[in-house]
Amino acid sequence: MGIKGVNLGIAFLLELCALAALAYWGFQTGSSTVLKLILGFAAPVLTAVIWGRFMAPTSKTRLRGMSYLLVKILIFGIAAIALAAAGQVTLAILFAAISIVNQVLLIVWRQDALPNT
Repeated sequence: MGIKGVNLGIAFLLELCALAALAYWGFQTGSSTVLKLILGFAAPVLTAVIWGRFMAPTSKTRLRGMSYLLVKILIFGIAAIALAAAGQVTLAILFAAISIVNQVLLIVWRQDALPNT
């Protein structure tokens, strides 16, 4: 496996990290145990549903081009903001930085949905 394969693996791990970040935020944010549980489960599940519908490689309704990139930036941006809001600022910055580098490499190496606009 070459560096391009590693980059694809990192992209997948970042997707999982985004879901984990949203779950962490939800469990930290709620004012009651019930609200924490609802937010902790609902935020990543809703994100996974959106990802599966519009971002997954095998989805019949997969977005392409700038629409794909904007939704991806939105999801990853919200995940980074959620981490920061939950008190994990350093982790949020690290997640955002790795996500940006990974996305740039995905575009440069044509590993993402952007070329097929």
